This record gives sequence, C-alpha cells and structure tokens, in this order.
Amino acid sequence: MPDRTLDARDIDGEPFGRIVDELETLGETEQLELVNSFEPEPLYGVLDRRGFDHETEQVGENEWRVVIEQA
Repeated sequence: MPDRTLDARDIDGEPFGRIVDELETLGETEQLELVNSFEPEPLYGVLDRRGFDHETEQVGENEWRVVIEQA
C-alpha cells in the first residue's frame, strides 16, 4: 500500500512540477501513488533517469495508477 497518493486530476494546470516535488521528498522506503486520467508515458523516462521504479495499472476507462518508489 503506497505511503502517499497524488491525484494529478485535482491539480490546476500542468502537474509535472508537483509530481517532481513529491519525488524529491520521497523517502528510501516510501511509495508514491500517482493517479492520472491517462497513462503518463512521458513521465517514465524521467523516473528512470532519477532512479525510480514504477508499476502502472489502468483501473478504469479514465483512471491510471502509477506506484513509484526508489530503485
């Protein structure tokens, strides 16, 4: 079960900055669950470069959940 959840659907404007802020404060053993209305494929390369693993699941027609943790 993730330690924190960030629902990008609730963020006004571009959510990328808020996502990065959350990643920068993520502890070594913590998990962040990102909820989005689409699969955030552009984020995957950023996560890889920053040393994070992720697991993505589509849970509804317009709902994707990405669990992120340090690699």
